[in-house]
Amino acid sequence: MDKETADSLARTFAALADPTRVTIVGRLAGGDATVKELTEPFDLSQQAVSRHLRVLEEAGLVSRRKQAQSRPATLEVDHLVEVLTWIDAQRREWIDRHARLSQHLNRPHPAGPQEEQQ
Repeated sequence: MDKETADSLARTFAALADPTRVTIVGRLAGGDATVKELTEPFDLSQQAVSRHLRVLEEAGLVSRRKQAQSRPATLEVDHLVEVLTWIDAQRREWIDRHARLSQHLNRPHPAGPQEEQQ
């Protein structure tokens, strides 16, 4: 894995380590929303939600655009797909490793010195 990919994944996972940001991503999965709309389910100020959005933007998970007087946030699904693809590759690797370990542990082993004496 190159450094750029590793850095991108690290930023993404760091951004998603906060439950408020995970909730914001979940809300944006249902459609674009303004800071005011995203503030409603939380006991947070619009400024605090804006800071969370900035972290999500820096991680590539969210983008914002100017629309009349507001700046709605949009979920960047393509970035999430990239992250999920990496996670799936890691999952497959660990499944394969587990299967190889299981095969190794379950195969018959030759008798050791103590077993021969009995």
